[in-house]
Amino acid sequence: MQASSSFQNILFIDIETVPIVYEYSKLSDEARELWDAKFRFLRTEGKSPEEDYSKAGIYAEFAKIVCISTGYIIHQNNSKKMMLKSFYRADEKKLLLDFCKYLQSYQKKNLLLCAHNGKEFDFPFIARRLLINGIKLPACLNLAGKKPWEVPHLDTLELWKFGDYKNFTSLNLLAYIFHIPTPKNDIDGSKVAQVYWEEKNLKRIVRYCEKDVITVAQLLLRFNHENLLDEKNVFAAE
Repeated sequence: MQASSSFQNILFIDIETVPIVYEYSKLSDEARELWDAKFRFLRTEGKSPEEDYSKAGIYAEFAKIVCISTGYIIHQNNSKKMMLKSFYRADEKKLLLDFCKYLQSYQKKNLLLCAHNGKEFDFPFIARRLLINGIKLPACLNLAGKKPWEVPHLDTLELWKFGDYKNFTSLNLLAYIFHIPTPKNDIDGSKVAQVYWEEKNLKRIVRYCEKDVITVAQLLLRFNHENLLDEKNVFAAE
């Protein structure tokens, strides 16, 4: 399914996002009006704009990134190893600058970014938050003028769809059917804002994010009929 059998030019990515303010009541008057206007197109039947504010974390205009986890595969001593590196902090601009600096240092020929639902969420979300923070887009996220086949992005959800756009298939479900250890054995995406704002436990969010990165890599390996990574061969990059 993937042209590169070594996977060494692929950087696996996952992000975690939270609303910029935790509660609807804490929005400024102008931000509340703008959310209410957006809500008219997004609303859940029977819910008010305030009740639907729990969705704010998935919209780049009302949310921020608190963690970007990455991973890449290397071949060493006849085995595959994965190196993880995460960027996390409350200061989103610093987080994004650190991530862009890392991308510049990660000089792999024909670099591909890979995420689950990355083309619909992770990649555009990062790009939007970069622009909002006044940061220049790195080449791998600057899609202006590129033809579809020139975009250096892989999406395991898109690969699984095989051209079928009717359904969303979660990473958790794919992990289950392909017998990959589930990434959802602690928290799930709906709890990230609570863990960040109430528990103030960013490290817990990072662990969750890194598990998703590992699972995306495992899924791509499965898609290509390759052996899974051994848990003992997953390391934190320096």
